[in-house]
Amino acid sequence: MPISSLFRPGSKLKIKDADASQRLLDDGDKKLDKDEAKTRDKLATMKLGEHISAYQELLYAQKKYKLLIVLQGMDTSGKDGTVRGVFGQINPLGARTVAFKAPSNEEKEHDYLWRVHKEVPTNGEIVIFNRSHYEDVLITRVHDWIDDAECTRRYAQIRDFERMLTETGTVILKFFLHISKQEQKQRLQERIDDPHKHWKFDPQDLVERKFWDAYQTQYEKVIAATDAEHAPWHIIPADSKTQRNLAIASVVVEKLESLELEYPPAKPELAKLKIS
Repeated sequence: MPISSLFRPGSKLKIKDADASQRLLDDGDKKLDKDEAKTRDKLATMKLGEHISAYQELLYAQKKYKLLIVLQGMDTSGKDGTVRGVFGQINPLGARTVAFKAPSNEEKEHDYLWRVHKEVPTNGEIVIFNRSHYEDVLITRVHDWIDDAECTRRYAQIRDFERMLTETGTVILKFFLHISKQEQKQRLQERIDDPHKHWKFDPQDLVERKFWDAYQTQYEKVIAATDAEHAPWHIIPADSKTQRNLAIASVVVEKLESLELEYPPAKPELAKLKIS
């Protein structure tokens, strides 16, 4: 069974029922200890990363498709770590990461998708969204900055937006990095306890943590409303960083393989060209 098939949301999704610490690979007869399993996962992910790098070159050369990766999740769920661990081997010439923060004054003067649309990938490019347009139906609804009617309208607008992207050559993969509340607690505490991680700590994370249950409920609604065959969501157990990276890398490789990428046709006029 492909790893990716384990994490597609069902029609009656309940995030709380999904195990954030679920293991993805069967150790078989030999049960690995924690360190052995981590090493196995890292090596497997590195191998998949080499495949992603090779496919990225084909993607860039052919310029037929564009790949958009959407990473969403609670604070400390590992969006930055995913970028490093899964996509760290690809050539930066044809790849870009966009981190969406609170909108600027200029961005607030436009519709909420304006700042997103201008960052989508060009032909042959891979773009990774670290947070995305989905913040506009997550934090905005959790804090009642928009009402249910406006949120429902935005679901429809997002579906239309993503359908337009896919109809013009963009391949979309959306990942929800699912961590447990206990794991988030440990990661936040690590940032406080380790002076070298203080730069990562944002007191606002503690404020948002108080709305944990509301976020879980809203993620369920968002994923159910915007999951589609052309723009699928994948729910990734993310308590284990190495298992998280392995799952996402597996999904990405599976999708890139399905595109049947190839180099552009050779140019006959170059066959006899000799450089003096």
